[in-house]
Amino acid sequence: MGGAVTRVDLRYGAATDVGLVREVNEDAHLAAPPVFVVADGMGGHDHGEVASAYVVEEFARLAEEGFDADSAADAVAETLAAVHTRIDAYDAAHHAAGELLFGSGTTAVVAVLVSDVAEPYWLLANLGDSRGYRFAGSELTQVTVDHSLVQELVDDGTIDAADAATHPDSHIVTRALGGPVRYRPDLFVVPAEVSGRILLCSDGVSGMLAHDDIARILGEHQEPGAAADAVVAAAVAAGGRDNATAVIVDVVGLARQTSSRQETGAHP
Repeated sequence: MGGAVTRVDLRYGAATDVGLVREVNEDAHLAAPPVFVVADGMGGHDHGEVASAYVVEEFARLAEEGFDADSAADAVAETLAAVHTRIDAYDAAHHAAGELLFGSGTTAVVAVLVSDVAEPYWLLANLGDSRGYRFAGSELTQVTVDHSLVQELVDDGTIDAADAATHPDSHIVTRALGGPVRYRPDLFVVPAEVSGRILLCSDGVSGMLAHDDIARILGEHQEPGAAADAVVAAAVAAGGRDNATAVIVDVVGLARQTSSRQETGAHP
């Protein structure tokens, strides 16, 4: 498409750790501008790491093929649907082999940069309790809303938000990829502003660290790679009860230009 667009310059980093309790890291992540993803595989012996790997593989394909502003939301939803289809086939193969109770699944939180417009923006999508945050002006804001039993309990006033992380049912998600029901993701739009930082993380981070602690760590580390390392290390140091993964993306420049092609500058 022609006309005025805005080139967006990014810096990004990622970190992951198996934690102190789990034997396998079932988290997976992707940093392939303009697409960034964290997926938290579920299923334990049912190989949740395979399901989360499908998320990364399908969104890597989206990053390679590209999208524009008109198709971004549909492209994200269709990519998540493709993941679900692959998980269904994986489960069916195990069912055919006699493992009738086999069922893998994964959460996903996705941030895609839509830059072929005059005012570029982040499109965030989630299924499950992996989270997307925005950090700007020293303020941390949770953008996504958890699809979890404890979030429903918080919403209806049964428990306080402060008690959610330690609730015995905190591991139960109400939407995910995999299983008999196909859910559409929730979608959120965040302006892509200079000095704006996006954090995607699994619940091994958000379940171990208080909101203010995450904000403090992000404020202490200017480089996204160092910030991701510090967030994950803090989650492990706080107990490491689950795999911990963080992807951090900073908008470091915006330049209005006239172009017939989308241009996205990315710097590790």
